[in-house]
Amino acid sequence: MKTFPASQLIINADGSAFHLHLKPEFLADKIILVGDQDRVNIVASFFDEGSIECDVQSREFHTITGKYKGKRISCISTGIGTDNCDIVMNEIDSLANINYNTREENAEPRHLEIIRIGTCGGMQEDIPLGTFLVSQKSIGFDGVLAFYHDRDKIADVGFEEALVDFIGYPKKAARPYVVAANPELVDRIAKDDMMRGCTIAANGFYGPQGRVLRVPIAVPDINEKISAFRYEGQRITNYEMEGSCIAGLALHMGHKAMTVCCVIAQRKAEAANTDYKPRVKELIKTVLERF
Repeated sequence: MKTFPASQLIINADGSAFHLHLKPEFLADKIILVGDQDRVNIVASFFDEGSIECDVQSREFHTITGKYKGKRISCISTGIGTDNCDIVMNEIDSLANINYNTREENAEPRHLEIIRIGTCGGMQEDIPLGTFLVSQKSIGFDGVLAFYHDRDKIADVGFEEALVDFIGYPKKAARPYVVAANPELVDRIAKDDMMRGCTIAANGFYGPQGRVLRVPIAVPDINEKISAFRYEGQRITNYEMEGSCIAGLALHMGHKAMTVCCVIAQRKAEAANTDYKPRVKELIKTVLERF
């Protein structure tokens, strides 16, 4: 049985995961990930009365576990970026599949269902503000997955190569990776009333998403090229900042995962909606009903 030393798996003195400060018994099989820690309270506001088991805050990581119509769910905030999601994904997987008392891997794997609910910017003219958009594929600009073994076995390498060639991707940047969401989870959540697409998870909000302030960017027309790109009938629909790491590590770990976002910016029309919270709350309710 594989054993994990303290330098690899750091466990706090109270028996909780190092960053999340969450104990194994408080992790549900159904998990909602949100970027904003305040959004955890919004998700939990829908939980059944008196069902909340834990409410734990550590840095940007906020966890509430409770029940929605009898379904046990943990909602965890990741903060912004795939680097944070690398922490969250590894720690929830360890909570599910490693005995925190013996530091041994559990004999029987525990499979989680993970849905990221977030906000995004639309990259095509036919994607209006307020659209609920499910990422069937996530395109990571962050490079996180390259640090894990057999990255190419779970990635769509053909898609990657076509994208790199088409947009003139900066040679010194981390190579993009393309990974698929769990199809059963996508069908369950998206049904026939949510848009589906391919989503870039950028490793920054400004330059990595083609925004230009005082410092010029390496590929000035990158967003025009991204919008025009097509691969086997697929197009890039939106930008966000976390989904690729979640989808990629879930595939490695044997979990189901997907991302669904509310479009709050329209990059082609150069429009944005800062009063998006009511629409995001509607998305949360919809996901909870279908999860």
